[in-house]
Amino acid sequence: MVNTTDIYKDIITSAAKGKKMAAVLIDPDKFSAEKAGHFLNHLPGWITHIFIGGSTDAGNRTEHTVLCVKSLSKLPVILFPGDHSQITELADGILFLNLVSGRNPEYLIGQQVKAAEKLHKASLEIIPTGYILIDGGKECAVERVSKTKPISQDDISLIVNTALAAQLMGNKLIYLEAGSGALDPVSPDIIKAVKEVVSIPMIVGGGIRTRQQQRMALDAGADLLVVGTAFEEAFVSL
Repeated sequence: MVNTTDIYKDIITSAAKGKKMAAVLIDPDKFSAEKAGHFLNHLPGWITHIFIGGSTDAGNRTEHTVLCVKSLSKLPVILFPGDHSQITELADGILFLNLVSGRNPEYLIGQQVKAAEKLHKASLEIIPTGYILIDGGKECAVERVSKTKPISQDDISLIVNTALAAQLMGNKLIYLEAGSGALDPVSPDIIKAVKEVVSIPMIVGGGIRTRQQQRMALDAGADLLVVGTAFEEAFVSL
């Protein structure tokens, strides 16, 4: 049983020690209970967290996915919700996302208000997270669903100032996201620039497929990498 009061504490401690972390992201829409056991039993040892969520959950399968995953794994299970309907207190924690790169009030405060009552009553560890969508070279699901545009990878100053604003607003994590299936992951230059100005841990995800991309993101300052369920064996140990 995960002590849910320790998820953020452990992230902070690991980041301070330079101990790199990685999460595998499971999309409930693509989750197969029949294959889950094999998949989870073969996760590499460097995976430290399991994120569950997606831009949509057409089949309302989030709770089922969490229940199944928790029965098979002792890793912390953290919700990465696309909207307020994807919340279940069966998880250990939740990234309480603020899409600070966009200007759609629905994802800056609307969804958060809709989630507030349920979260207030739940035992989930809530981790406020400044979520920054960065252009990954193709339109991603987050862009379509949130009706917001990603920030260009060329506009490093805007990305840095957005991350800094998110920290000043009280967020406890920064999440740099290039989008699922991104052609271009978040560049090391962006990661390094953000790392130089923020003092809270930084998550980086989207389009990280190769050993070189993984190492470049970590060396640039990522504290926690997010990889999809189709991650390759080429990934090296953290």
